Amino acid sequence: MTTSAKMQRWFFLEDPENAEKRRVLTEDELEQLQRDQEAVKYRPWLFRVRVPDLKSGETVCVTGNVKNLGGWDPNRCIALDQEEESEVWSKVISVPDKQKVYYRYCICVVIESGLQVIVRNWEANLDARIIESRGLSPMNSDEPCSYGDYNNMCRSDRGWITKETVVQFKIFNPPSLWRPRYVNRPVFIKITPVNLTRYSLNSPTSMAEALEESVSTDNDSLERPRYAFTEVASLSKGDDRFQPQEQFGKEFKGGDGLIFQSTVLFPHNVAFLIDIYVFSSRAGDNEPPYHAGFSYLLPSALQSSVGSSVLPVTSTKHRPLGQIELEYLVVRPGMNFKCDMEVSYTRHWKNSWCGLDVGHRGSGSSFKIEPKNCAEVRENTLASLKVAIEHGADFVEFDVQLSKDLVPIIYHDFHVCIAMKRKKQLEDSDMLELPLKDLTLEQLRLLKVYHLSEGKTKNPRFFDDDLEDHQPFPTLQQLLEVLDPHVGFNVEIKWTMQLHDGSYELKDPVDINTYVDTILEVVIKHAGNRKIIFSSFNADVCTMLRLKQNKYPIIFLTVGQSVKYPQYHDPRCFSIETAVHHAVMSELLGINVHTEDILRDPSQVKLATTAGLIIFCWGDENADKATIKYLKELGLHGIIYDKIDQYSSKEVKESIFLVEARESQKELIRLAAVAAEQPSSPPPILKECILDVEKARVGLENESTATSLQSLESIMPEQNHVIAQEHTTAFKVTWKPTEEHCWLIS
Repeated sequence: MTTSAKMQRWFFLEDPENAEKRRVLTEDELEQLQRDQEAVKYRPWLFRVRVPDLKSGETVCVTGNVKNLGGWDPNRCIALDQEEESEVWSKVISVPDKQKVYYRYCICVVIESGLQVIVRNWEANLDARIIESRGLSPMNSDEPCSYGDYNNMCRSDRGWITKETVVQFKIFNPPSLWRPRYVNRPVFIKITPVNLTRYSLNSPTSMAEALEESVSTDNDSLERPRYAFTEVASLSKGDDRFQPQEQFGKEFKGGDGLIFQSTVLFPHNVAFLIDIYVFSSRAGDNEPPYHAGFSYLLPSALQSSVGSSVLPVTSTKHRPLGQIELEYLVVRPGMNFKCDMEVSYTRHWKNSWCGLDVGHRGSGSSFKIEPKNCAEVRENTLASLKVAIEHGADFVEFDVQLSKDLVPIIYHDFHVCIAMKRKKQLEDSDMLELPLKDLTLEQLRLLKVYHLSEGKTKNPRFFDDDLEDHQPFPTLQQLLEVLDPHVGFNVEIKWTMQLHDGSYELKDPVDINTYVDTILEVVIKHAGNRKIIFSSFNADVCTMLRLKQNKYPIIFLTVGQSVKYPQYHDPRCFSIETAVHHAVMSELLGINVHTEDILRDPSQVKLATTAGLIIFCWGDENADKATIKYLKELGLHGIIYDKIDQYSSKEVKESIFLVEARESQKELIRLAAVAAEQPSSPPPILKECILDVEKARVGLENESTATSLQSLESIMPEQNHVIAQEHTTAFKVTWKPTEEHCWLIS
């Protein structure tokens, strides 16, 4: 067995869950398993699909809601067999007889079946494919189905990471080549992962000698890591989707930015070779560029999850040629949460969800320069969020960051002012400005904490900290558990940004992988059926959110062109156009732009909608009824604004999701009554009932979206109780999410 293969097995054995999967069943367990299998009758079913343009090492698999199809677990999906000299993959698999079976196809790299599978791509339509309870299996003579295409929709998304690591390199400036003959020449860049294991374990040569030896050989003969896969995209229109690298890499164009994305299993054993290609001044039309130089980035340079490096470029004759500057992002899999393939909302949005009202920090910012524009309730508190919900907010927007003890809390600014004494009259000596990240949740709640603006003016605004709902720093888990489940959450993740002058909003925060994982873990465990949208001004945070999970959508927050705010360093934040390119590249749901930029040029809305993205907007300009109406007429999907109790134009102060949930319940009751009525008797008359939200939430807290008259019985008016009892045993309603009823709240 090779060293690489041994290391892979060690890697798997380190996971306690894998050890459990390898465990030999006892005799009692085997007997119980046999009895369970005998109780269910199975029938053979031919799974057959056409999948063009597969990459090397990729396999087509199927997964579904039954054990024989892996139970939606990506590591337990079933590999299909490729039919000879064709793009068709097929396999006969036993499925339970006389019951509906739901399934999806996916494109995977199967490292060890049942233990480690990399999902490259998967069918992400809201509805899964279905085998009807009495359907007939397809035949080999039938035309196979097309990958990603079913229910009159075609949607397939790239996968998310499970145990692999994604290393992303961002090159926003062209390589600096010092030789005059390279000036104004097209430059091509290629990044290739290189396996260092053989050099460190099996070779007596030094690392430097090994690297020098590898450069002297053809690039194609380098020992590349198994299962590694590298793609590249640019910030140019029409070129902003990740594609495999060509032989000579990707051209860096002036004013452009290149982003390379490499997936590897063992990042500590992988270096990255950066090749520079340049066209000769006498090159013909069909002549390729020549290899001008190279550089290496060793794994020791990637100890942190995010950073930048300036690397020397060496010519093929081992002479100094120039330098290249790059920024990197290392995305590691989440440790304490898992995602399956049952359903995904990452890029789903109903057409009726347009012009939604989103409460900014709940009821609005409460620490603006102009006091008259401030909300009367402290921002980002339970009280502020409840006021917005009571006045019909469809979503509430709030800011999440971590305390020192890694608790996701709700607060906007990176710094707070701490008072040494609990008193209303503040002196300079009473105040201490500290980063929020340096204080635990208990410290934040015990100390007298003021907003930065209060500390600067020595003029506290709020004295209601003794009221539970008005206290600052509620936890994210609190919000998920307490607030009305019919209201969506726009969870803005705060993360330090580098400004154009090179400074940072916050120095030395916690590791970005730990940061994002901690927030995701809380949401995945406690969100239930609530509609969640993540957002962040930091493009890397949006990338990580997309790669670490496959359930919740992400929108990219951007300032764009503004005279009110300083410009950020990252060119993906420069304009609405570059924000669109980043969202398309990362397969995000949409963007959230500054209203100042939209009002400057309203035609920019079409940049997003034409690209298939949704678009929200934010800004002080939204604190005006006429402006809100105008933005909705432009076709924006969501408007985030302060003082929703004053500026909302809704006649009925309810979220759109509560209205939809009520209508869905009515439809279920109607269908149940129609199906259960007897031909010999007149149809029962059900008086229209309005769902009692709180009572329904208590009664159905642990229910799924599948329901029945028995579960609806407790929320129906008393006069309908008898009718429901008569038909409960004769009829049962089951529910699957559809294009029209996505994110249905039970």
